[in-house]
Amino acid sequence: MIMALPDNLYLGTVSWSKSDWVGPFYPANLKPAQFLETYASTFRTVEIDSTFYRIPPRSMVSGWRDRTPDGFVFAAKIPRVITHQKVLSDCQKELSSFLQVMETLGDKLGPLLLQFPYFNKNAFASREQFDKLLRPFLDGLPKEFRFSVEIRNKNWISWDFLELLRDRSVGFTLLAQAWMPRIDTLAKALDLVTGDFCYIRFMGDRQELESQTEKFDKLLDDKTNEMMIWASELKKIVAKGTKTYTFFSNYYAGYGPGSAKLFADLWDKA
Repeated sequence: MIMALPDNLYLGTVSWSKSDWVGPFYPANLKPAQFLETYASTFRTVEIDSTFYRIPPRSMVSGWRDRTPDGFVFAAKIPRVITHQKVLSDCQKELSSFLQVMETLGDKLGPLLLQFPYFNKNAFASREQFDKLLRPFLDGLPKEFRFSVEIRNKNWISWDFLELLRDRSVGFTLLAQAWMPRIDTLAKALDLVTGDFCYIRFMGDRQELESQTEKFDKLLDDKTNEMMIWASELKKIVAKGTKTYTFFSNYYAGYGPGSAKLFADLWDKA
């Protein structure tokens, strides 16, 4: 059953194809080919992780479209060849190929995520150097798609960076991660919504979680207090009518669907 949340709050997980979820989330006898339909009976959105590693065949993407109900929304990571390997340089061919395939989703296509790695001073002496690559890249993006940018260096988050995104109607990705500032800290200083949508990723500390478990089938960390803080701030954004996409990774607390369901339970209490 789809959870009762505001219509403009889309809640889901990072990926749907985790074998660890068989039992706690998927029925024990369910075949992997049936995971997506079953997932879509609980959640209205998902972030596709596999597109980070390779551009999927068009037939696969049309299968995703056809196996999900009306109103379901796919967000997707832009391939790492663009964000990590070529770092926005000489990558128009790859970007065009990716967008041509993803537009097969039609009205089920949501925001596309430009997830950048943590860039230290060896990669870029300053964020301004990165901006020199980012600005023309964003200027060249086709307007019929929505994009959101994720940076993992907290020192790069500033009003002028958000203005760069806002001027181009590109989203600023909010990241719940061990070394990143919390949403309430950022919201005191900045207007965090830079597009006509908001994109949030609950990612946690992968290294820490992997040191605790090899199987991601139950919640290991109690994130209730942190979730309440995030939900309280996100309510302000949702109340303005902004489409808000919120995704939970296994690495946030040990079990993506469990984290998402807990967040839904806490929403009215925040």
